[in-house]
Amino acid sequence: MNLEEKQAAADALRKKFEEAKIVILTDYKGLNVADMTDLRRKLREADVEYSVVKNSLLVRASEGTFVEGIKGDFKGPSAIALSYDDPVAPAKILSKFVETNKKLDIKSGVIAGQVLNEKDVKALSSLPSREVLLAQTLSTMLAVPTSFVRVLNGVPISLLNVLNAIKDDKAEKESAA
Repeated sequence: MNLEEKQAAADALRKKFEEAKIVILTDYKGLNVADMTDLRRKLREADVEYSVVKNSLLVRASEGTFVEGIKGDFKGPSAIALSYDDPVAPAKILSKFVETNKKLDIKSGVIAGQVLNEKDVKALSSLPSREVLLAQTLSTMLAVPTSFVRVLNGVPISLLNVLNAIKDDKAEKESAA
């Protein structure tokens, strides 16, 4: 690869870094081809890009991006997981894969400029998916107006109950007299 090709590859990777919501750096040393294929398939199903990249290319591509914060971890065999939509999906898949396959290590990650260590990535993986979070937010937003309508509806119902009690009381007094 000549210098121009290396620069073009670094620019392409930099563009991916700028568009990604999360980047997770892993050490894949010791994974066999079947395990690596299985991991890539799982990540691809979640629209997560996973690729093995030379450390020198990672260093060059990360300059000036939010990924620059994990530049010190670009050592040894490195593969990166990039997600452009759901930042929780790659964390979930990688954390679950690490539980069953100890040969994969999560080195670090970065989300919106915030550097994540392995524990942070695992904590991120425990969050519900984006769809579940949106559903919870929507139900919370709908609960407030629904409760407000119930409160407003309670006032006329209470008044109606009082009037019915007065009517029943008068009817009782008339029948007793």
